[in-house]
Parts: sequence; C-alpha cells; structure tokens
Amino acid sequence: MSGHQPTPPGTPNVTEILTDWVVETGGSDIPEAVRAEGLRTFVNWVGCAVGGASHETVDAALRALTPFSGTPTSTILGRTEKMDALHAALLNGITSHVLDYDDTHLKTIIHPAGPVASAILALAETRAISGDDFLTALIFGVEVECRIGNAVYPHHYDRGWHITGTAGVFGAAAAAGKLLGLSKQQMRWAFGLAGTQSSGFREQFGTMTKSFHPGRAAQNGLTGALMAAAGFDSSERILEAPRGFACTMSDKQDWSEIVDGLGTHWESALNSYKPFACGIVIHPAIDGCIQLREALGDRVEDVASLHLNAHPLVLELTGKRDPQTGLEGKFSVFHAAACALLRGDGAPTAFTDEIVKRPEIVALRDRITATADPDCHSASVTIDVRFKDGSTETTHVARALGSVEMPLTDAQVSEKFRVQAALVIGEAAAQRLLDLSWQSASLGDIAEVARLSVPSASASGTAA
Repeated sequence: MSGHQPTPPGTPNVTEILTDWVVETGGSDIPEAVRAEGLRTFVNWVGCAVGGASHETVDAALRALTPFSGTPTSTILGRTEKMDALHAALLNGITSHVLDYDDTHLKTIIHPAGPVASAILALAETRAISGDDFLTALIFGVEVECRIGNAVYPHHYDRGWHITGTAGVFGAAAAAGKLLGLSKQQMRWAFGLAGTQSSGFREQFGTMTKSFHPGRAAQNGLTGALMAAAGFDSSERILEAPRGFACTMSDKQDWSEIVDGLGTHWESALNSYKPFACGIVIHPAIDGCIQLREALGDRVEDVASLHLNAHPLVLELTGKRDPQTGLEGKFSVFHAAACALLRGDGAPTAFTDEIVKRPEIVALRDRITATADPDCHSASVTIDVRFKDGSTETTHVARALGSVEMPLTDAQVSEKFRVQAALVIGEAAAQRLLDLSWQSASLGDIAEVARLSVPSASASGTAA
C-alpha cells in the first residue's frame, strides 16, 4: 500500500522551494556579516572536535567501527586515526559534541555545526575543496537545519526528539549537496534520503549516545547527498508531506519559518557559542555562581544552602540530583552550580567522572534546591544563598555569558579553543591550528585544517 497522500490545500512546496534556493544561491549572495559568523562557527567547531577527541566515548566508537571502515581518507580531528569519509563524519560529529561545548542556535537548541561541518570536512578530504567553498556550504547547511528546526520547535522537541540529530541531517545533506554540485532534482532527493534517516531521542541525554546523534546526522546527511548524486531517488516533498518529516514528527508545522525571507534573513547569523561545557540552560546558574564566588572570596566556605529560581527547562533538562558520571553531570544543574561555586569551573574539567563524585561537591550539591519559574527568561537566574550564620545574599543574572545579548567575542572563542585543544594536542599545536582555522576561508584546500589537527607523537594530552 502506497504511503503517498496529497498535501492539504494551501501547503507550499516547501522541499522544492528550500532545495532550489540552496542550489541557485551562490556564496557571493551571502552577506559579509553572515560569512563572519559562519567562520566563527567553524573555528568554534574545530576547537570542540579536537577538545573532545580523547574522550572515552570516542575511544569506544573507534574500537567498534575501525574494523569496518573503508579506505582511510579522512581525519578524526585531534587523533592519529583516519577512516573513510562516512565514518569520519560520524566520529567528528561525536567528538565535537561529546563535551557539550559546541555552538547553539538558541531559538531551537540545535547545535548546528556538528552535523554539517563533520559531514563536509570528511567529504573535503576526498577531493580538493577551497576554504571559501567550504564556508559557503557550511553556512547553507546551518541555515537549512535551523529553518527546519524553527518550523517544528518546540513541539517536536517536547515530544522527545533530539532536534540536533533530527534537523541536523538536513543541514548535512544540504551542505554536502552544495559541495557535490547537485542539481535541483538531486538536492530534493538528498533531502528525502536525509529525512528518512532523521532520528535521535532526548532519552539519551547524559549518555554517550547523545553525541552519537550529531555524528549520525552528519553521516546520514552525507550518505543522502552521495546517493542522490548517483541517481538514487526519494520523495521530493519530505518536509511537507502528510507522512513526511514535519507532520509525522511534530504537532507544529510552520512552513513560513522555512520559506520566508530566504536570502534576506539568516538564521545562521544567530548562532551562539558556549562558555561552559554543558547544556545551555545551565549557563545562567554557572555564570551566577562564578560571579558569587568572586564576590564572596573566603566566605564561599560558609555557604549553608543555595536556591536557584530558573526557567522551567532547567529542571526539565538538567534536573539530575545524583549524577554518577561526567556525562550525567552535564545534565545536573545542582552539580554544575556546586562546581562553579566551589571551583569557579564550568569548563570540561568540571564534568569528569572524578569531579562529580568529589565529596565537597556532592555535599554542596545536596544542599542546592531549584524552582521552575515560567516568568524567568531562559538566559536568566536568581540565586539565593544562605550562610551558616543565618545571613543571606541574593544575586541575579539578567543575561548569561554566551546568550544573544552577551555573545562570546572572537577573543573568547579563541581562548576557549586554545584551552580545550591544548589538553589534546599541546599548546603550540593548538595555537597553530587556531590561527589556521581563522584563516580557513582563504585556504586553497580546507583539508589543511584537518591535517594540522593530528597530534604529534610528542603532544601530551589528557582525556577530557
């Protein structure tokens, strides 16, 4: 029995409109400000991919998959291993997301670069791709996944879908298709192939599998583009069909979010970069606790209890009271707040298996409470502290560092890159890679970035 059903009257040909725009629009049509943000997106992604490269999650994936990899054409950033392009896309998607330190499109909580950059850098190592063409494809991929995310968020996310995996696969397909020079027909097929592989459940948050989602989105999107290029057909209305992506996976379908303002309004220009290595909703609490630590000085040892008044998503997404692993700690606002107050730390070093079990962290974590306040902005928090002598102090974070109102500067993105990458490839190599990443748009071969990320035998790093 055919699954094909007519679309309701008045439904625009969303897939056709979006794919035709991607094919027809050139890099010269992208405003300079958008290209600048695209470069920041790439630099941040490279740092995160290298920073996460020595994590045990990556080790496990390599042990499982290396025996089944084809010709090793493509680099796993921050590692000496190479794999075929499809497996490299998967692994780099994992490395770049495993620390939860990557970029965020705050309107949808999509982490855009993981699926897109992982797919097209792996592809670029199989052929000559200039930095300028690569950046163009990256921006289109990010634009596509964020627009599709806007059309179904928050209903799609509330159902339990991990939107980075589900929308990200379209971004990967669009970007890879752009580099492959797909026709309009082929790009529609690529979207159809990508959409039918769209998956990822929020149930996996706090486990290794969360980072598998952007990796698989990268691999699946690249697969879709390659198969479409070879003439493998699919539905040409995967986004809007009654049994397609949006109608099957969401109660909301706002087609205007996908098709309106193409080329004049750029979602990719709204990307943001995390100052802390955990779920974005915890950032206000970390920011506030670090500020409190700096203000209190030695009095931080006298804190008897702490209460957070925060946005409801904080407790919904990060309400783990008793995390047992570093990955679980990334989804515990109680652990993150305790670590920030006692150690001033929100970096990857705050979310290790050892730190989440440290007695003084656990003791304070158990004295932290939180209230979900629907009137609280997602980038805000109010923190009430009670000291052992009965006195109290309150601090309010109106907008956390890394929010739309307080974005990281280029210098802060660079410092974040250096700190995490140096742990894996050494300080000197991290600086060289950072410099090249900022210059990537002018490279004749973008694969130079991948090659420079490989650690030397003398590099000393520790698992993040």
